[in-house]
Amino acid sequence: MSAVMITRKVRKWEKLPGKNTFCCDGRVMMARQKGVFYLTLFLIVGTCALFFAFECPYLAVHLSPTIPVFAVVLFLFVMAMLLRTSFSDPGVLPRALPEEASFIEMEIEAANGNVPAGQRPPPRIRNVQINNQIVKLKYCYTCKIFRPPRASHCSICDNCVDRFDHHCPWVGNCVGKRNYRFFYLFTLSLSLLTIYIFTFDIVHVVMLVGLTGFHTYLISLNQTTNEDIKGSWSGKNRVQNPYSHKNIMKNCSEILCGPTYPSVLDRRGVMQQDDSPSLTTAATPSSTSDSTVPQTTKPTAPLIPNEHTPDDAKPSIATSTEISTSLTEESESTAHKVPPLASPETDVEASIAKAAAH
Repeated sequence: MSAVMITRKVRKWEKLPGKNTFCCDGRVMMARQKGVFYLTLFLIVGTCALFFAFECPYLAVHLSPTIPVFAVVLFLFVMAMLLRTSFSDPGVLPRALPEEASFIEMEIEAANGNVPAGQRPPPRIRNVQINNQIVKLKYCYTCKIFRPPRASHCSICDNCVDRFDHHCPWVGNCVGKRNYRFFYLFTLSLSLLTIYIFTFDIVHVVMLVGLTGFHTYLISLNQTTNEDIKGSWSGKNRVQNPYSHKNIMKNCSEILCGPTYPSVLDRRGVMQQDDSPSLTTAATPSSTSDSTVPQTTKPTAPLIPNEHTPDDAKPSIATSTEISTSLTEESESTAHKVPPLASPETDVEASIAKAAAH
């Protein structure tokens, strides 16, 4: 009997809090609510499949073969951008460790001082200066951190997301700093694909084009949907957007052409975890009982012999000849024993013969 220490490698994504699901060893990250995402896949794939099956053959023959080719390329690009948006880390911020959380709590208590009983403590806010403008950093009571500028806590995924735009159920993921570019390219390419397909069917799609136009407007202002809905840089406050470069081209270049920000979540980092020692004992071989071998019976030959019938089961030619000869003799003997049937002609002849004899 010996004790063996079993050490198992645990990936960090296995221990991450929040309401996300992971696949492919942490490479794929999505929200738990994926029903609408499957509906999106069904609508895109189903519509394009009908177009490729019924419209493209006619268009390729009567108009140009480049029409279905361009549609296929556009469809593949749409699917690539959708999967890239849905399966990537939107910019989730890791939660504070217990030591970091306690240190932040001590800093907050030291800054606020002793709060009398019955009074509400002051809000936990830090001020930072961005482009000569003061921006407030809010404290997240769930993640135990001061959120960076433009970050927000998603109530659906239960995570703080850097440069949080919104949670999109159609892609099954949050849209944030790391996947907003792919989300915009998805909506833009899907709009082009929809217009391209339904132009040949004379159908107008307005909602998707409007969504693309709305996000084009947000990109030109370097603003998020969350900030636009809340009116962070407009309305009563009349506060200018400190993140805007005051130039549409610079704003578009920063979002669409800037570098892809690395993930700070480190989902696939290795954590060493020691399990409880397990005891290994030598197993004693148990006596095995003799298993009875089932007896197999020889299958009977079929009534009608065929190519699968064994030779010994097939009747021989001589036997068949004997059977047919016996059947013929029996029929002949039966024919001699049975008297011929009487007919009207034979009755008349018999009466004439009796009269001649008398």
